[in-house]
Amino acid sequence: MASVSLSAIKKDYGAAHPILHGIDLAIEDGELVVFVGPSGCGKSTLLRMIAGLESISAGELHIGGVRANDVAPAQRGIAMVFQSYALYPHMTVYENMAFALKLAGHSAADVKEAVARAADILQITPLLARRPKELSGGQRQRVAIGRAIVRKPGVFLFDEPLSNLDASLRVQMRVEISRLHRQLGATMIYVTHDQVEAMTLGQRIVVINGGRIEQVGTPHELYTRPANLFVAGFLGTPKMNLMPGTVTQPGQVQLADGARLALDTGSAQTGESVTLGVRAEHLAVDPLGTIDAEVRHIEYLGDQNIVYTSELNAARVAAEASIPPAGSRIRLAPTLSQCHLFDAAGRSLRTHK
Repeated sequence: MASVSLSAIKKDYGAAHPILHGIDLAIEDGELVVFVGPSGCGKSTLLRMIAGLESISAGELHIGGVRANDVAPAQRGIAMVFQSYALYPHMTVYENMAFALKLAGHSAADVKEAVARAADILQITPLLARRPKELSGGQRQRVAIGRAIVRKPGVFLFDEPLSNLDASLRVQMRVEISRLHRQLGATMIYVTHDQVEAMTLGQRIVVINGGRIEQVGTPHELYTRPANLFVAGFLGTPKMNLMPGTVTQPGQVQLADGARLALDTGSAQTGESVTLGVRAEHLAVDPLGTIDAEVRHIEYLGDQNIVYTSELNAARVAAEASIPPAGSRIRLAPTLSQCHLFDAAGRSLRTHK
């Protein structure tokens, strides 16, 4: 396998159309890293630059310690799995998986061994004689992954490979990709706009926005210690509740409705505008709570309720909790030790362990 190093990587289509604004990132050998961000943020473009399908406007790309800026895609030691399965419809599963090896001049025995190994790993051996039209979406994606495995690349690149699958298949394939990573010990870079995929798959997550990296870290680090308002609002379902406030004195924040909370205000000065962030699971329905809100909608999910309000985004409460109907007003109490505080520029003022 191989490491991947990006140093001051830029991409533009002329001075008027910058896409990536200097990406610095080191991906270790055998690591599974997920690029996540909203549509148009540059994550797929960055992946295609690593693959050699897009040129690099500036910066240095190293794969396995070798400068790869001008190396042809076929010589980079990478294999890419796309959103579309891109299987040859007239070929069997075996022929689809074997095609690249045959084209490279491998012996029939080597091709058979490589395909058999990949099919066994992906549990598609019984499907080798079928054609793509006889397969389900999940099976087709396994074949596309198998086609990458037989090449024994240094780096696997996944570009939103599960987007065409239904919800249950996406869950199943996430498990399969995680298992595959553990089994192969491969370096994998995975692009998605789906934060659930990012949180469940990535050993580390790279959050990209507007062609810049907002934060890099483990799923736990990004969820519990977001570096800024964008990361805080992007990761998490429901989204983090964000409330404007003002530092009235060191250690105290007053919200727009007048509620006062005792919080570590860090370097914020008295009178400074701040934003309080509270995740849904850190809000409790409490008649003595400091936050007053109107119930707009309640989602019953079996083990919990998601309570949407007019003033906040949502609170996550136990299924057995007593919640008044929509239109009623409730009071909510935040867990102060789990609150986040952001300055006027959107940067985090606090960290959590």
